[in-house]
Parts: sequence; structure tokens; C-alpha cells
Amino acid sequence: MKPLSLPKLPSFAWLFLFWILSIISDRLWLSLDQYPPAWDQSNHLNLSLKYLDALQNPQFLSGEWWHNFWMISTKYPPLTYLLTTPIQQVLGTGADQALWVNSVCNGILILSLYYLGKILFNAQVGLWSAGLFLLFPRLYSTRLHYLLDTPMMALTIAGFCALTYWKLAKNRQHQWLWTGLFGVSLGLILLTKQSGLFFLFIPLLWLGISQLWQRKWERLLQLIVSLLISGILWFPWYRTNWIYLFSTAQNSVVIPATAEGDPSLNTLAAWTYYWQDLPLAITWILLLIPLVGFALHFLKQFPVNKEKIESQKIKQSKVWLGLYLIAGYLICSANFNKDSRYIMPLLPILGMVLSYGLLLWRGRWQWVRWATVSLAILVMIGKLYAIPVLSPVANLLSPDVSYYPQINYPNPNPKMIQSVIKNAPYQRINLGVIPNVEQINHNTMNYYGALQDFQVYGRELGSNDEKVSQDSRSMDWFVTKEGGDKGFTKEAQFTFAETLSSDDDFQILETATLPDQSIIKLYRRKTPTVQVFPSNFTQNKVKLEKVIVPQSFPASQPVPITYQWIGSGEHLENGLVLLNWKLQDSPDNQSFWLHDHGLGMGMLKMDKNQNQIFQVIENTAMLPDQNLPSGNYTLEAIYLNRETRETYPIETPKITITLDPNSSSTPAPPLDFVTQLRQLSKYLPQGVKELDPIFAQVDRINQYDPLQDYLKQAEIALTYRLQNNPQLREIPWLYNLALSYVLQEDPQGAMKTLETLVQRDKMNPYAHAYLAFIHLYQWHPKAAEKVLQPALTLAPEVEEIKGLEGIATAMQGNLFKAWRILKPIL
Repeated sequence: MKPLSLPKLPSFAWLFLFWILSIISDRLWLSLDQYPPAWDQSNHLNLSLKYLDALQNPQFLSGEWWHNFWMISTKYPPLTYLLTTPIQQVLGTGADQALWVNSVCNGILILSLYYLGKILFNAQVGLWSAGLFLLFPRLYSTRLHYLLDTPMMALTIAGFCALTYWKLAKNRQHQWLWTGLFGVSLGLILLTKQSGLFFLFIPLLWLGISQLWQRKWERLLQLIVSLLISGILWFPWYRTNWIYLFSTAQNSVVIPATAEGDPSLNTLAAWTYYWQDLPLAITWILLLIPLVGFALHFLKQFPVNKEKIESQKIKQSKVWLGLYLIAGYLICSANFNKDSRYIMPLLPILGMVLSYGLLLWRGRWQWVRWATVSLAILVMIGKLYAIPVLSPVANLLSPDVSYYPQINYPNPNPKMIQSVIKNAPYQRINLGVIPNVEQINHNTMNYYGALQDFQVYGRELGSNDEKVSQDSRSMDWFVTKEGGDKGFTKEAQFTFAETLSSDDDFQILETATLPDQSIIKLYRRKTPTVQVFPSNFTQNKVKLEKVIVPQSFPASQPVPITYQWIGSGEHLENGLVLLNWKLQDSPDNQSFWLHDHGLGMGMLKMDKNQNQIFQVIENTAMLPDQNLPSGNYTLEAIYLNRETRETYPIETPKITITLDPNSSSTPAPPLDFVTQLRQLSKYLPQGVKELDPIFAQVDRINQYDPLQDYLKQAEIALTYRLQNNPQLREIPWLYNLALSYVLQEDPQGAMKTLETLVQRDKMNPYAHAYLAFIHLYQWHPKAAEKVLQPALTLAPEVEEIKGLEGIATAMQGNLFKAWRILKPIL
């Protein structure tokens, strides 16, 4: 009987067939599934849309544009989103379109595995490796979701393949070629997900030590060059976002591990976690039968292979693969946070080992290979589709959750977004999303809002009563879920959701019912912060029609105020208003308070209505400064175009209000965000002890302004005031401006402002310390050390200032001196 074998087709034909079949499988499943993307998938999809939007009008010669471009994603490296950009540009936006990036990466993985198997063993092992991993449940299920894991896995295997070819290359030209290719691969890995380095670190270190031991200096130089090449690719993003890496490690490792109850590293469960996960990731079939093949081969139960393969080569290949697998497994196990996706780069290489084990079934036992693959294909079909008889058997042989498509699922997210846009067509809306379940949560709602030209932003409420209470006053739109699974919804959030139905300040605009009979509701405040209405007025320039404010009130208390503006869409959307409430007949022009802000609080969206006239009503609050004298105050208003910097006086109604300490205060809504920022900046001169409360409050404001546009409003308004009237309140305004630059992560603007500030506020040590910190952020340790000297003289006892000195010293390479400085603090 003639043994079974693959039909005689060229290797590339087989590889192309594997790729096409995987695409057909993915696309068939996706065409049936209507379930919304969950938390992580939605977050990544939203970032891909942001990069797509940024690349519509690129400014490649602008340093500021590149800085903002790399900052679109501060937590995750952006390569996956950049690879998705041309796909969405051609095929359109949407989760299914974006998932073509996984198909592209799957093609890279197929090619990498083939060439890796070919050079380590032979072309047959390469072909089987390139096909077998497609049947692993962990891999074909992850491929159906827009995550960073599939691209990271593909590029990690491509990098390992390039490193292997470099290791085995004998020709000098080939060695340098693979040096470059490995460097590019490593750079792309670090631009995709940092954990890819876990799997290459030990093999790379092994090779480096071996070349050093053997004194192969050119080979060692080649490894160093590959690292330099990789740095060219990853450096710009890491250079821009390095400060976030510290919080990322905490948020993505320690916090999830604690919340999920992962085993601690001093337990056996931590080190056997991924071993026990293997049958779920691979299936019992593809794990056991190749292992039995190895055992029978060791017992010499198979015919002797007639192929002339050097046994030494195979032994070295097994050691090389074993190094990759064992090192990667140990590093993943040493990670406090355990997740089934974290070991994905190990699975294709393990698939190569298993392919080798399957190919050991020779002679009359060759049919076992094909029976194993056929059974694995049936298991895959049974795991992906609910088929009577087949699916129960598949779940028995592959004991993990099934991945059935959700057909005709009533996705509530688009319906809620459309209702928001219908009721507020000329605004960007910040939507508080209280449900925190897989199918509806702040990330998913945010993604569907981004699909509508970023008009609606989903935001998560705070986790405790105090934060939720602040959220309830600062947000005008909420989505709730009644009944069914509570998911990760916090008790304080759930309690607030229950009160909305009886709150007279809110009304229900939309409802939807999920399959579990839970009800999704959309609420809007009856009198929202901003309202926009089309108008028949004919004047383009902005005019203040009406001001509604109490006649008298005390200082240092929020005062409710309503402004009614009118003007063209273009002037309104691009406009800031510089408002001075000024004491009548003030002898020194120092008795006033500001109420600068963007028209419509910076949330107007007039893209298609630039020439139409609108009325904008703002319901907000202002805050007269504490030490202002009593008396009558009148309003002066200037319009400032944020794009052109054009200014003109605004026509205002004649209004006089009285600041009277004996007046009673009136209940007021929250202050506008520019005013809140100005109040927070007053604490900066008091030192670093005030920074935590400042940033805690900024964190809440950033939830309410999803674009953080209030920072840009403050920057433009303060820059104008400092250029035109610096003598009035220069030092407070400089602190305010510096804070706005820092929060926008604009180090150049912050540095320029702080350099001016240390000249104006020379005796404040913290002004010098803040400037030193910006220099350290920019990797200017010598400059930081220099500007710290006045601070050390003025406040030698402040540990934080000493700490900055120690860091500046360490960054200059003087570690012994740095240790002497830092040791008393630590």
C-alpha cells in the first residue's frame, strides 16, 4: 500500500492554500457574528480610528505633528494600528474590516514557520508546521478579535526566524543581511507589544554570550548593529511616551493580577499555570498523539527514516527550539499576571515540535498523521459552530469555551449613539456609561461613537461614592442597564443608576432590550450644560445676546451663570471668549475675575455647518476671586479665534452685578473646566505635596472633557493675556499656563513658560524644581542639575528636590554620587 503523503504541489502553493483557507474560515465566522467588540477590542479599535484620522492630513515635516502622532496611544505601541490604517482606508471602518490585519499577520506567521522549519529540519516539517498551528483553538479564536496578540505573535516568530537564519548563516554577506532583517523584526516587535521581547531575550543573550566566548567579534558586532537598527524604529514612540511605561506596568500587571486572584509566584500553581493551559490552547488530540509519536520513535517502533538528515543538525535544532520554549515559559510564569494570551508566541514553535512528532508516524502508521489532522479540523468546526453531535464531541476533545458566532444579536450600542447624535447634532457629547459588561461598556460605546466621526465619547464613572457624586453633576448624558448581569459595575455606580429613573433633572431618550431581558436606557439632563439651536440671525461675528446671573453674591463662591451666544458655525466652533468681570471705576485695573472658555465649552461640532447661524446656550458657573473688593462689576468680552488668533470685541448686553459679602450664595452647577484648572494651578507654588490632589482632580476633569480641550483653551487664552497685559497677574497666569502645557505633555511649551517663571518668582524653590523636572523628562540631566541649584539653596531640606538632584546625577552616569544623594531619601 502506497503511504499517504501531501499531493505534489510547490511549497508556496501549499502555504498560499493554508492562508486562503484560514481567511475563508475567519470571514465566514465574522459574517455570521453580530456581537459587539468587548472592552480591550473596542479600545484597540478606537485607537486604530484615531491613527487613521491623524493620517488624513499628515505633516511629516512638523516636529509638533510627530509628537502628537506618537502620543495618540501612550500605553500601547502603535504598529498594529498603523498596519490597520491602509486597510480601513480602502475597505472602510468597522471591526470586521480592521480584522484583515490579523489575516495579514497570519500570512507572515505561515511564511515564518515554514522557513524556520525548513532550515532547522526540512521542508516537510516546515509545511506541516505552517499548517498545524492553524488548528490550535487559542490561535484561531484570538484571530477573530482585534487585539495586539496576533500581530505580536507573528512578528515574534518572524524575528525568531530571522535570528535563526543569522545563527546558521555561513556566508558573511548572508550574516549581514539577516542582521538587518532581525533588527527590523525586533524593532517592529517592540512597536507592537513589549512582551514579544520576553521570548527573544534569552536566545539573543545566549547567542551574544557564545559569540563573546568564542571571540567572534564581527558576529558580536552584527548583534549590536541589529539592536541599533531596531532602536531606529522603536525609539520615537518610546522617547515620547517613556514616562507612561511605569504606570502601564502597574495597571496591566499588578492590578489585574490582584483583581483576578492569580496565584502568587511562591506557589506551584504559578509555575504550572500555563502547563495546565496547554490542552485548552492546543487540544488533547494535537498534544497527545505527537507526544506518543516521540515515545514510540524513542522505543524504535517505527521504520528507520531513509532520508539523509544529519543527526547533529536535528539535535542542535531541538536544543535551539527548547531554549526558546523553556525560556519563554519561565519568563511568562514569572509574570505575576497570568493570561492565556500571554504565551501565544510559544504555541507556533510548540506546533513545530508537535509537527515533527506527527511526522514520526511513518510506514503503515502514516495514516495517524492524517487522522489526527482530520479530527482536529472537525474539532475546530465544532468549536466555531454549534453543530449537533459534533460540537459536544469537540468540546470533550478540546475542553475550553466554544466560540460560536452570535447571530442576529441586538447590539444596543449603535442605537444609543444614533439617538445621542439625533438629539445633539451640533455637539460632541460626553456619555457616562454605567454598565460594565462585555457587550456594553465605556470602551465599546466609545468605539461606536468614534465610528460616527468621533462625535460621541463613552466614559467610565468613578469607582466610589465621592467620584460618582461628582460625575453625576458634571455629566449630562448617561447609559444605564437594568437587570441581568452586573459585570464589573461598581456598587456606587449601580446605586446612582437606580436613582436616575426618579430624578426630575433627567429624561429617558432611548431604550433597548438585550437577550437576557435586561434593559438599556439612555438619559439626558433636561437642562444640559450646552445647548445649540439653528438661528435666523444674519450676523457672522459672535454676539452675546443675554446673560442670566444672580444680581448679587459673595466672593469665592461658585455663581450660576447662563450665557446665550449667537454667531456662525465657523466663528462659534473656533472661538474662545475672554471674559473680564471688572470693578466699575477701578483705580488700578486689578479688581476683576476671569471667565475665559471655549464657546460651547469646546464641544461644538459644526463641520458641515460652518456658514449657518446658531444660538449657543451655556449653563455653567464662575468663581469671583476671594480677595476682590465689594462693589459693582461689569462685563468686558473679547472674541479670540483659536485657529487664526483673530480678535474682536464682542457686543454684550449692559449688565451690572454686585459683589457683596453679605449676600447669600446661590446653588450653582460645576465650574467650567478652564476655571477649575485655574483654581488648581494656584496650589503649584506650594510645592510637590499639592501635586497628588491636583492630578487627582485633573483625572476627573479629563473624564468630562474627552478631548482635554480645556487645556488648549487655557493655553491660548493665557498666552494672549500674557502678551497683552502681563503686568496684571503674571505669576499666577504663568503657573496656570505651565500646568496646561504639562498636562498637554508639551515639554517645549512648559520649559519656555517655566524659564520665564523662575525669573519672575525667583524665591520659590518649586518653580526651579518644576523646570528641572521638565529638563529630566527631556533627558537634559546637566541642564536639570544647573537649574536645581537655586532650589537646593532655597529649600535644602525638601526631599523631592534632593531626589531630582540624585536622578539628574545618575542620568549623567555618576552613579556613586547619585547613590550618596539618594540613599538618605530611600
